[in-house]
Amino acid sequence: MTNPYPKYLKSAKNGKLKEKKQEAFERLVNCTLCPRNCKVNRLEGETGVCKTGVKAWISSYSPHFGEEAPLVGNHGSGTIFFTHCNLLCNFCQNYDISHEGNGVEVSDAQLATFMLQLQKMGCQNINFVTPSHVIPQILSALEIAVEDGLSVPLIYNTSAYDSVESLKLLYGVIDIYMPDFKFWNSEISQKTCKAKNYPEKAKESIKEMHRQVGDLIIDQNGIAKQGLLLRHLVLPHDLANTRKIMRFIYQEISPNTYVNIMPQYRPCGTAFEIFELSSPLSQNDYKIALQAAKEEGIIRLD
Repeated sequence: MTNPYPKYLKSAKNGKLKEKKQEAFERLVNCTLCPRNCKVNRLEGETGVCKTGVKAWISSYSPHFGEEAPLVGNHGSGTIFFTHCNLLCNFCQNYDISHEGNGVEVSDAQLATFMLQLQKMGCQNINFVTPSHVIPQILSALEIAVEDGLSVPLIYNTSAYDSVESLKLLYGVIDIYMPDFKFWNSEISQKTCKAKNYPEKAKESIKEMHRQVGDLIIDQNGIAKQGLLLRHLVLPHDLANTRKIMRFIYQEISPNTYVNIMPQYRPCGTAFEIFELSSPLSQNDYKIALQAAKEEGIIRLD
């Protein structure tokens, strides 16, 4: 069963969207929007790990055809790439955007315009890439865009380094959650991202995402309308510990979780500083990871 319209339209109509926006901006005064808990006053221009103040930064927006098939359709997924990041993996394939800040600062009204332009291009959805640090700005822009006719599903495309309390602000707003569960081992997340608590925060946040939207629902035309789509980037030498992540997904999220096991790792950024990450993923490593997912009961593999 699918919703007759995106969730946020109802939230906008009953006033919940405005309330969520206001609460989200209040959290920027002493920012605890994500697990970094920088506690800076972003409304006054102070910045923490994400290097973002009161306005969002955008690196690009366009129809994207490289996403999973249920997100693309005939006209692409309407991706909006936010500059900066709260996780900052040392091997990030968008290192110039996440670490070096390649992009421009935009107003909430401009962000709303980007959403509407992507919808006009025929995109099946609006796909917010790396949104964890700009939830207030997204909610504010969404309020504007709804007034001007936005009506396609919203995707929250995240590293899963999210705060459950912040995710609760998105209940009734986001239609499709697309987290990438990156690492099982806290020592690896500390070494690559300086985020020792990543595994526990990812588990908590993915549980909350699934609580909100359930398993991925795909319509008769093969287009995703609502639910959880989980990604997992396989790392060389099984540094991510794929099997344990898949076991967690099967046992504690849902056996019907739609999962994309991704093989495109290559050393970017400062990955060469860690020996195990200094070479591309081997075909054998990927095959082992894929087999582990199947053995752990994952059946909806992209």
